[in-house]
Amino acid sequence: MPGLYDQLSIFGGNSNPELAREICEYIDIPPGRVDVFRFSNENIFVKILESVRENDVFIVQSLSSPVSDSIMELLIMIDTLKRASAGRITAVIPYFGYARTDKKDQARVPITARLLADMITVAGANRVLSLDLHAGQIQGFFNIPVDELTSMYLLARYFNTKRVPNPVVVSPDLGNTKRCRNFAEELNAPLAIIEKRRVGNHDDSEVLNLIGSVEGCSAILYDDEIDTAGSITQAAEVCMLNGATAVYACATHAVLSGSAIERLLCSPIQELVVTNSVPVPEHKRIDKLTVLSVGAILGETIQRIHTGASVSHQFRAAAL
Repeated sequence: MPGLYDQLSIFGGNSNPELAREICEYIDIPPGRVDVFRFSNENIFVKILESVRENDVFIVQSLSSPVSDSIMELLIMIDTLKRASAGRITAVIPYFGYARTDKKDQARVPITARLLADMITVAGANRVLSLDLHAGQIQGFFNIPVDELTSMYLLARYFNTKRVPNPVVVSPDLGNTKRCRNFAEELNAPLAIIEKRRVGNHDDSEVLNLIGSVEGCSAILYDDEIDTAGSITQAAEVCMLNGATAVYACATHAVLSGSAIERLLCSPIQELVVTNSVPVPEHKRIDKLTVLSVGAILGETIQRIHTGASVSHQFRAAAL
């Protein structure tokens, strides 16, 4: 008698193989067998080592460092599976690179997130599954179904269990206010907002004002992504200057590029809680960093997509 997941295949690229294994362990199926490597001329080669004819195939690939290689691996894997007669191909992209290039906010600049969406679609993906996109409109860049999940409930459960005294959720910028408001509701905590101005195309920003109060409170900074950690550490210093008794921070995507680790080590942030949507190498796993797994969230969602069940109803359950 055929099993429920006999025609479900999950393949991982080189960007986040550990997360792909966790997803397969959650569903209790073996990872798909695939060779993905680079020739000496830097051309990427993909070979699927098992039949996927008419299978429901999921490719797990974060578009993280090295970003260009990760993108090309994903596109080539999609094309390979399409030519191998896969029944449906879903690109599981826990971290969607170039998500911050989502609009023309100055003259003569690209909308790279839209370009990337077109490339994934043309390669042959039938749907996309992602986690905490930087901008909601990116879903509309695709002409195929997009499911956007969130790690908010996972992070909120962590802090609720930790029982941080007198918490207040702080948004590091105005654009993140709605996300932080929802997070504050999960923690039953008030909300404060840091107003800032981005300076040019660099990672520097100028903090202007703190809207709300953090005095005598444990401030919890919440964002979708921490890249160079400039904004989050600057926000932490503002919270301390305004009377916070402690500062915590959390985010879905721990890119941690450039001087991020040095900034975090010198910052007043007591603990930074992130997920493994982006793999965090050992040399970046400082004592104040806590990494939570999104394997169960993605695994449960993949099961539901495969069986045709509702995806939205499982957000809270998968985080428990």
